[in-house]
Amino acid sequence: MTDMAGVCLASAAAREPCRRWGATALGVHRGLCALLARKPERTPRGRPACRQKSSVSFLSRPDLPSLAYKRLKGKSPGIIFIPGYVSNMNGTKALAVEEFCSSLGHAYIRFDYSGVGNSDGNLQECTVGRWRKDVLSIIDDLAVGPQILVGSSLGGWLMFHAAIARPQKVVALIGVATAVDGLVTRFNQLPIEVKKEIEMKGVWNMPSKYSEEVYHIPYSFIKEAEHHCLLHSPIPVNCPIRLLHGMKDDIVPWHTSMQIADRVVSRDVDVILRKDSDHRMKEKADIQLLVCTIDDLIDKLSIVVN
Repeated sequence: MTDMAGVCLASAAAREPCRRWGATALGVHRGLCALLARKPERTPRGRPACRQKSSVSFLSRPDLPSLAYKRLKGKSPGIIFIPGYVSNMNGTKALAVEEFCSSLGHAYIRFDYSGVGNSDGNLQECTVGRWRKDVLSIIDDLAVGPQILVGSSLGGWLMFHAAIARPQKVVALIGVATAVDGLVTRFNQLPIEVKKEIEMKGVWNMPSKYSEEVYHIPYSFIKEAEHHCLLHSPIPVNCPIRLLHGMKDDIVPWHTSMQIADRVVSRDVDVILRKDSDHRMKEKADIQLLVCTIDDLIDKLSIVVN
């Protein structure tokens, strides 16, 4: 590994409190690992007397599907959660981050891609490019001030595109099982005869590893996604980046986060590995690590601003 990134192995074996949420880390690291390994040194930020509740709203866009979203108003930097492939805004991580942001009084947005959840649109017509536009619409039309993007799986791929397109507004990235180029890479690893069959049928029927659901991915989706691949050249993102990944992820191998760290231009990149976590990273210790990472970046950015 180059000196571009710090690498940390996080463990749930012996947790110390990380302010409210608690987590610990094994290994030597100047930033987050040190934060996770120590006991709180100051009083946690106070919770508001009445916790904010977000309600579903819709972002209308000319010639594009309306997007369902929930928003908390609050302090900067704001946090935006970008979900995984066909995932909606009501997942475990999205809700946990909302609760955490509410407790800190920071602004927060979660949303559904077009064709997913409560948003308008036809899923079969969606592409990586269209979902990229969805993310940019959220940043441009809803978010106020600097933003930390939290991207899960395919959402991690899209957050890098957003950071490239909006460098003045995106001030930090947190990827969870970041799937940069993920679907394209998985497709290219299929046997030639299987790829030819998918091309002929026009659809890739991919079973989910975590449910009985089968994803029917149009062949056209894969071909369009090829235009948005990033790992073939340096990734022009200069903000702080934290990549969290489970070493038992059998959908997006943790080595992908190492590739991203090597490709990205930023020098402030940490890769944090959880030995026993899978692709979903939704267990209690995973959530603790995620919110502590957000907290750490908020503090870092506050110091820079001040």
